[in-house]
Amino acid sequence: MALRPKSFLYSVDPATSVATITLNRPERLNALTFEVYKELRDTFRALDTAPGVRAIIITGSGRAFCTGGDVEDIIGALFSRDYDGLLEFTRLTCDLILSIRQCRRPVVAALNGTVAGAGAVIAAASDIRIAAESAKIAFLFSRVGLAGADMGAAWLLPRIVGNGHASELLMLGDFISAQRAAEIGLYNRVVPGDRLLPEATEFAARLARGPSMALGVTKESLNQEAAMDLVSALEAEARAQAACMQKPNFREAYEAFRAKRDARFE
Repeated sequence: MALRPKSFLYSVDPATSVATITLNRPERLNALTFEVYKELRDTFRALDTAPGVRAIIITGSGRAFCTGGDVEDIIGALFSRDYDGLLEFTRLTCDLILSIRQCRRPVVAALNGTVAGAGAVIAAASDIRIAAESAKIAFLFSRVGLAGADMGAAWLLPRIVGNGHASELLMLGDFISAQRAAEIGLYNRVVPGDRLLPEATEFAARLARGPSMALGVTKESLNQEAAMDLVSALEAEARAQAACMQKPNFREAYEAFRAKRDARFE
């Protein structure tokens, strides 16, 4: 069954098997509403097993990638909720991040402009971040009186940039430039704005040509091994790799090497 979200744009290129999610509230800098949170969560859950999809791009329309929760549609509404109502919302936001991390398809964030708040955490939850030169980023939570530990940011960010940089970004909540984000490893690469989607599409297409099961196992391992000791991690990787060796893609890579051709992975 084809996905038809109502609160953002969605398409799949059958030639590359790359799905593209485009946040589409440019007049509000792609700020998130309750509906967008829910549909993004449900879409990433569905894409974990969606046929014909081997990689995913998430980007925004206009001059921002995403500036977090909409001040009018979400922030103002939260003041009328009690603790249980607030917890229902914060768990929803965390479920979105979990759905991105648990989706076994590689996720490429194409950051077309300002990245802030929840948008910054969505970017951090993605596997690869390719940014336009205009894509400044801030984890703004402390600037509005909230903990920097929001939506998994305190778990994700130290694993990308280290504890020192993560502490600075989460405690101060300041914007940093795209160039600075690349310097500390938060962005994989920074490109001119008119090259963003071509670069992200080529990157995603390259991932889509890869061995999907093995890439999914890699992503699962990155999630799980953060909490393992070395002995446990080595045993987990030994078992995972032995399982991958039983799959057709391992044989295909061998046959392609012998025939001096590109592998055609399932």
